[in-house]
Amino acid sequence: MTYCLGIKVKEGLLAIADTRITSGTDTTVKKKITIEQKDHFSLFIMTSGLRSVRDKAVIYFNELLETAEFNKMYKAVNAFGEQVKRAAQEDKASLDAAGLRFDLNTIIGGQLRDDDEHKLFLLYPEGNWVELGQGAPYVVIGNSGHGKAILNRILNEDSSLKLALKTGFLSFDSTRVSSNNVDFPIDVAVYKKDSFNIVEQRYNKQDLEHISTQWAEELKLALEHISEDWMDATFNKLEEIKTES
Repeated sequence: MTYCLGIKVKEGLLAIADTRITSGTDTTVKKKITIEQKDHFSLFIMTSGLRSVRDKAVIYFNELLETAEFNKMYKAVNAFGEQVKRAAQEDKASLDAAGLRFDLNTIIGGQLRDDDEHKLFLLYPEGNWVELGQGAPYVVIGNSGHGKAILNRILNEDSSLKLALKTGFLSFDSTRVSSNNVDFPIDVAVYKKDSFNIVEQRYNKQDLEHISTQWAEELKLALEHISEDWMDATFNKLEEIKTES
C-alpha cells in the first residue's frame, strides 16, 4: 500500500509520500515522488497502484518531455494521462491473466510558464482528472482512511506551507501507526508559488520520532482538559443502578 498526499495552499504546494514497497513478504524502499524541472517548468508526480505500471507511464512521459513542450499544467496532466492509458492498454491482458487490477491513481502538482498560479490535480486510472481548488486543499491516494481527520480539521487555503507540512506529517503518522504497510522513510517536496523551483527532503524515522512522541503526549494532555460535564447524565445512571441494587 501507499501513502501519498498533495496539498495546495495560497503560498504553494506540498507533497508527501512514503517509500515502502511490499511484494508478497518482501519489503523494499523506493521513491514514489518524481520531479521534473526546467526553465519555467516545475511539476511533481506521485502514484498509488502497481509499481510496474507506474514506472512504465513515468518513463513514457519522460521520453515525451524530451520533444514536447507544455505551457500549462492541465496540458501536461493530459499528456501523462495518455501515457497511463497507453500502459494500461499494453499491460491489460497480462494483468488480467495474473488476476491484477489496473488501479493507478496519480497526484500531479506544479506550475508551468503560462499558469497564473500553482496547480494540483488528481488523475484517475481511466485518464480523466479533477483539479483541486478552493474548498478542497488536499488529496490523498493509497491508504487514505486513517489520516484525513487532522487534514479536514486544520487545513484551508490560507494555511502556511509550514503548517501544511506539520499537518501532513501528522496525517502520515496517524496512517503509519494504524497500518503495517505504510512506513518511513518519507519524501517531502515543497513548491513556493511562482518560484519554478521544487525542493526535496527525505525524513527517516529517527528524524521525526520525537515529533510523533510529542504529538501523542499532546493529544493525551488535550483529552484530559476536555469538559466532562456532558458525561454526567450517563454515569449518573450507573450510580442510580448501584444505589437501587
